[in-house]
Order: sequence, then structure tokens, then C-alpha cells
Amino acid sequence: MTTTELPAPPRARGLAAAWSRAAEALLRPIDIAWLAAFRALFGLTMCVSMARFIAYGWIDEFFVKPSFHFKYWGLAWVEPLPPAGMHALFWALAALALAIALGLAFRVAAPLFVVGFTYLQVIDVTTYLNHYYLASLLGLLLAASPAHRAFSVDALIARRDERSVPAAWLYLLRFQVGVVYTFAGLAKAHADWLLHAQPLRIWLGSRTDMPVLGPLFTHPWAAPLMSWAGFLFDTSIVWLLLVRRLRPFAYVAVILFHAVTRALFPIGMFPVIMVLSALVFFSPSWPRRLLAPARALLGRGGAGARPPAADDPAARPPAADDPAASPAAPPSRRTRALGLALGAAYCAVQLALPLRFLAYGGDVRWHEQGMRFSWRVMVREKNGSITFIVRSRQTGRTWHVSPREYLTRLQEREMAGQPDLILQLSRHIREDFERRGRGPVEVRADALVSLNGRRIARLIDPDVDLASVRDGIGPASYILPGPKEPPPHLRPL
Repeated sequence: MTTTELPAPPRARGLAAAWSRAAEALLRPIDIAWLAAFRALFGLTMCVSMARFIAYGWIDEFFVKPSFHFKYWGLAWVEPLPPAGMHALFWALAALALAIALGLAFRVAAPLFVVGFTYLQVIDVTTYLNHYYLASLLGLLLAASPAHRAFSVDALIARRDERSVPAAWLYLLRFQVGVVYTFAGLAKAHADWLLHAQPLRIWLGSRTDMPVLGPLFTHPWAAPLMSWAGFLFDTSIVWLLLVRRLRPFAYVAVILFHAVTRALFPIGMFPVIMVLSALVFFSPSWPRRLLAPARALLGRGGAGARPPAADDPAARPPAADDPAASPAAPPSRRTRALGLALGAAYCAVQLALPLRFLAYGGDVRWHEQGMRFSWRVMVREKNGSITFIVRSRQTGRTWHVSPREYLTRLQEREMAGQPDLILQLSRHIREDFERRGRGPVEVRADALVSLNGRRIARLIDPDVDLASVRDGIGPASYILPGPKEPPPHLRPL
């Protein structure tokens, strides 16, 4: 008895064909020059960043001086190294970043840098910054990539300078940069930013003493104009960079936007990282074309030499049938499928994290649940004052405790508007009182907070014993609803 194989349904055949075309496009070889250049620029940027921590004394300020560190949920076991260890770690990270730039022992240096740098970020929640998070992600993608196979010490030692890389790496880096800009723009699509120009109106009001630009900030139109400019830039720049004819003008806009942002606000290396990251939108061969005149001078006999012609292989990406376009040992079909699956999973996570705030409802800028890792850049200004009320369960005695008894100035400022950090400090205060023989105690918070210039409102339910509340990723019932009234139209002074 014979069995006849039934043909696959049309829809299944269509999906299979679509997947096959997508996989073919993602695995298509393109010039590796862009990836090598990104590796070098990223490594140099992170080396400078580590040097800044060492030079400005930030290691002691952020990691040694605090006696208490706020923990990420599930990472309470992470502790800082001793002072000498923290200083040694920054020197080691600077050396690893330089090794990444040079492509020296890349398969060792890149993963070690990512692990060490990410460790720094999870020591204390109050040191979280969007560009630190982005640097960890970019470092992770680089560590997984073949960025060391060209224009590197590793390639020089191996005597093989490959010319191609699967296009998937380019699309993955473009996706990551696009996610940052897109979600930063969507986070500004609310009344505070677009209608009331807050919190930009507050910040510009404190910058009126700047040379040249300062007097402009006193005009009532300055904050609304800049708010809309920021919104339109973030939401459109990725699409403009994807258009070849508009790309040079869009990149100039990237440079100008981040230069102005850096001049107005102390946001560290973020502008530098974004300006360099936007280079992934250019043609994969841009470094070869940029270096073509120098290559002609060095390799073809002096000042009279001409740049390579358009059909010179050094000035264009390798063709698919070029022997140099394929790696020495092509990965197996299963390896390629696994790589594409991991890339898709990574993209899914990067979309899910910024969108998780939808599960909590309310105003994420107020309750902060879903705020971190979501690229909500510069969308809220919070000022608050908090006093902890500690009550002995046995005697009824009450103490009013200031956060500065336990925190540095930076920690206190960051904690004031973040409910989960207020919760953590409440538990720490309870443990401290119990260690001193004053327990058991209840800890409540009198937390008064202003969001984007609104009138002060209570952030935490004052009737809840925070010391008995368990932290988690679910909605927090101890956080009071945010204020409903719009922020005031404050004219800069």
C-alpha cells in the first residue's frame, strides 16, 4: 500500500516562501567596513567614558561613598566591590574598551566589557541612565557579532581580513537605534510636552544666563517651539536616515540636535553615543569611501595619486559571488536559523520592555512602573520632599526620619520621586531600627511630590506600613493616583 504526500496548503507555502525570502535578505553578504568602524568608535567612546569616571572622582561618589544601595528587583544580591576593587574595575574596563576599538582579543575583551559595565549599572538603581543601558545593549550586540574580522589586530594576526558580514547585523543595529529614537518620540506624545511645554519650560527657565541662547529662553514661544522640535525630531529622524538622498542632511540634523542638547543639559555621553550610532544608517561601505583618498596616497605613490574608481573593489561592497564575500567557514543551516531566531527574540524584548507600562495603567511618569528601560528621555521633572514616620509597635513611640540620614544627595534626589525606591528605603530603615534594638517598628512615608510643575501631591499612601509591603513587578497599591490638573504655563524668569 502506497501513501501519497499531500501538498502543503497555499497559506503554508506562502509563509514558507516569505520566510525564505526574509532569511535570504538577512543573510545576504554586505561590506563589513561599517561594523568594524562602529566597533572602533564604540570602543573609543566607552574608553573615554571610563576615563571620565576616573578623572572626575565619580567612582567614589557613586559606588564607594553610599552606605546603602538601591537594588533592582531580583538583583538584591549584587553588591559593590571594595573601594580598591571598584577603582581597578574602571581601569580594567577602560583597557577592555580600548581593546574593543583595536579589535585585540575581541572575543574575550568584548564579553568581559559587557559583563563588567552591566555590573556597574545594577549596583544601584539611582545611577540608571538611558545611555548606560544603551551602551550595554550595543556592547552586547557587538560582542555577538564578527566585528573583529576586519580592520583589527585580530585580523592582522590571523592574516585574514574579511570583507563581508551578513546584512542581519546591519538591520539589527539599525533596529536598536531606531527603537531608542522612536520610543523617545512616542513618550513625548502627551499634553504636558506638546501643549504645556513641560518640563522643558522649567529647565529653560533655569538656563537664561547662558551666553547667546539664554535671552531667547525668556520668550514665551521658546519652550513650545523646542518641545515640538524635539518631538518631531525623535519621531522622524530614523525614517529620514533611511532615505539615501536625505541621509546627509538628516545626519547633520542629528549632530546639531545632540550638540544643542549637550550644551543645554548635563546628560553625559548620550549625545556622543547617539551621533556615532546614527552612522549605521549609512551605506555599509562608507568607511572605505571615507578612507579612499588616504589609501590612494599611501598605496599608489604620493600626492599625485587619484582616489580609486567607482568599480574599484576597495570602494564598493563585495558582490555575493565574490570569493572574499563569504566567511572562511560558513555557518550551518541550523546555526543560521538559530541566529535569526535569537535576533528576532532580541527585537521582541526591545519592543516589549518600553510597552510594558500599558499593563499598569495610569501615568507612568507619576507611578514610575514601566519607566526604566523604556527610552522615556527627559519627559518628567519631579521635585519632592519625603519624611519617614517610624512607629514602635510595642511602645507607640514615633520618630521622624530624614532620608539624608541614609543616602547621598544624588540618591536622595533620585529616590524622592520613585515609589519602589521609597519602598526599599522603608525596609532598610525598619532593619536599621531593629538592629539598634528599637523594633519591631512600622514605617510610613509622608511623600509630597510635584510632577512637571504641578502643585505638590501625595505620592504614597500615608496609611500603609511600607516596611511590610513586598516589592514585585505587579501594580503597586501603595502608590496614590497622580494629579489630574494640567501643569501651569510658567513663563521663564
